[in-house]
Amino acid sequence: MAEDTLAETLPPIRHWPVLDLTGTDFDPVLADLMEEGPVTRIQLPNGEGWAWLVTRYDDVRSVANDPRFGREAVMGRQVTRLAPHFIPDRGAVGFLDPPDHTRLRRSVAAAFTAKGVERVRDRARAVLDELVDEMLRDGPPADLTSAVLGPFPIAVICELMGVPPADRHAMHTWTQLILSSAHGKEASERAKSEMSAYFSDLVGLRENSTAEDVTSLLGAAVGRREVSLEEAVGLAVLLQIGGEAVTNNSGQMFHLLLSRPELAERLRSEPGIRPRAIDELLRYIPHRNAVGLARIALEDVEIAGVRVRAGDALYVSYLAANRDPDVFPDPEVIDFSRSPNPHAAFGFGPHYCPGGMLARLESELLVDALLDRVPNLRLAVPPNQVPFRRGALIRGPESLPVAW
Repeated sequence: MAEDTLAETLPPIRHWPVLDLTGTDFDPVLADLMEEGPVTRIQLPNGEGWAWLVTRYDDVRSVANDPRFGREAVMGRQVTRLAPHFIPDRGAVGFLDPPDHTRLRRSVAAAFTAKGVERVRDRARAVLDELVDEMLRDGPPADLTSAVLGPFPIAVICELMGVPPADRHAMHTWTQLILSSAHGKEASERAKSEMSAYFSDLVGLRENSTAEDVTSLLGAAVGRREVSLEEAVGLAVLLQIGGEAVTNNSGQMFHLLLSRPELAERLRSEPGIRPRAIDELLRYIPHRNAVGLARIALEDVEIAGVRVRAGDALYVSYLAANRDPDVFPDPEVIDFSRSPNPHAAFGFGPHYCPGGMLARLESELLVDALLDRVPNLRLAVPPNQVPFRRGALIRGPESLPVAW
């Protein structure tokens, strides 16, 4: 009888079709779920069953830091999800819990500190200047995505990873196949296998390295037997793929700035506000579709008055947390003076995005270069005619036609 009573009190399961949205439109289904309550139940297009969804900022932060919600337990389960295929490598850092997760993250931490990221600043700026030079030489109109926003993050993450320039194109091709659902499961698995084999060779060659790039740090950690080669390869693949997410995020950022020229003009005329403005844009922009990776409750836990049972799947929404009015007054307003701005664009807790500092650096360099060097930069088509990626996990424009 108690079971029946519990079933009656569970919130209804909401089917979340996950639309192909354009621009920085906020997902209307997620907006409805936020209205329904801080903890709801969802069913995504793929996988099996249902999962809890946590949307309030404080609850999202609490769950992300709570060891009673684990990632390893997701392995071997067909949790309801956005991705049509689910192919995590056992031991991949995204599906590890502490202490293994902590040990693996520690092996590359030096590359992602302020000092480590600063190491690539000059090279990143030089690459960006070359790309902008080339775009200006070719003249308008241009596709900002293929001219700058695509090749720039690839060059920067390859620099940080220690991937030679000659191999950047292969990395980009593999990443696109892994992140897209349009090419099917086999193509995605093959690309992941090929990228893994590449990093296995590269890390293996660097077991005695003292260099500061990521594959050298991983090689040295493997040499000291602090991490296994398999673990090192899984982490390298994840970091390489994550590095290209900047293309999509900066694509949305410039689509927004060029769709609302008054915002771009303010950043041109007040360069001192740019770092704070970028944080506000990171808060506001819906970086991904739906939700990321699930967690599993390892014991019964109460969240906002709702009992989550041991074994239940659960998602947190950083996009929803970034629009929580209790933390961000007038969350639908882009306020470049917003302070404090404790946004969740890079997550919380042990799985906080290691590349957050790098992504912020790239965003600042892009805003500086494009707004200062191309003062008349504007969209070459109406904002609603910019084509956005379809069936993608990470949101962003397919191309961004510009003129000047």
